[in-house]
Amino acid sequence: MSTHNKTNVGVIGCGIISSIYLEAQQKFDVLNYVACADIDLERARAQAQRYNVPRACTVAELLADPEIEIVLNLTIPKVHAEVGMAALNAGKATYSEKPLGIKREEGRILLETGREKNLRVGCAPDTFLGGGLQTCIKLINDGAIGEPVAATAFMLSHGPENWHGDPDFYYQPGAGPMFDMGPYYLTALIAMLGPVRRVSGSTRITFPERTITSQPKYGQTIKVNTPTHIAGTMDFASGATCTIITSFDVWSHNLPRIEIYGTEGTLIVPDPNTFGGLVKIQSAKNSGWEDVPLTHAYTENSRGIGLADMAHATHSGRQHRANGELAYHVLDIMEAFHDSSREEKHITLTSSCQRPAPLDAGKHDWSEDR
Repeated sequence: MSTHNKTNVGVIGCGIISSIYLEAQQKFDVLNYVACADIDLERARAQAQRYNVPRACTVAELLADPEIEIVLNLTIPKVHAEVGMAALNAGKATYSEKPLGIKREEGRILLETGREKNLRVGCAPDTFLGGGLQTCIKLINDGAIGEPVAATAFMLSHGPENWHGDPDFYYQPGAGPMFDMGPYYLTALIAMLGPVRRVSGSTRITFPERTITSQPKYGQTIKVNTPTHIAGTMDFASGATCTIITSFDVWSHNLPRIEIYGTEGTLIVPDPNTFGGLVKIQSAKNSGWEDVPLTHAYTENSRGIGLADMAHATHSGRQHRANGELAYHVLDIMEAFHDSSREEKHITLTSSCQRPAPLDAGKHDWSEDR
């Protein structure tokens, strides 16, 4: 078990994203990585050696290790829920990369199992804990733009096949622009505005086939099996409304990432896939935009802060911020956009969540976080 308030973590999935998580041990001393596992054992060995993790092993060996308290699940999205369930059934908490799962049902079962076994479930993204978005949360909480009335959120590109080495999975169920990038935007919006009550959506597949122009699969084609342009509206429980578009069908645009509109002003929010960024505000009293200095720490790439927060919360007994209920609500919203388009009606959500507690300004004092 953990010693000196450190939490023993085992990593399953040692692909590219694992590097920034493994670096988090240097930033958050509550984390103690003890094992790396991957279906490719050589890849696990390479990451363990690079980041001074004591051992590399098979997934079965990692799950059987009684010293491991949290399984960090960095596998591909379609097996997030399966690996999470395996961790819970082995008596370990689980924290996964986004999304929580690719279907509501598997996410629901994961949360129910966690509750039954009294084990925590956590899930990325944790970018909302970065200095950029925490500054925006503080501004909203302090009334800097009055009561939030509405928001817009846009993530538009022409897809990953011109840069990603193996882009096929982006165009399959459980991916597409909404499931791939939507969690960053939706989690940020919920952290700022609270849970969502109702959604509507319109979706389409513009290009049924995509040609890869990156290496090593240059020239190969991808059959597109999930919507690649999703336009949605959200009604928040607070009364605010939001327009969101995620797309892999747009060559160029000049839209903001996120803006929040209040009764007393407008807030420009930085890229929710980053931890820092530029925050701007224009109030009803001022004629021009003002840059807002960031009030919170963790402005550089701090992936793993959500995992560290979960480890701290395990010791103190409080709710962790990047929690399963939040991630399930995001999953519910994403699936509801697609349901709405297919069924041609609004979808009233059955899920909800608590708005995550904000961090302290400056560098957050985890020891005082109860």
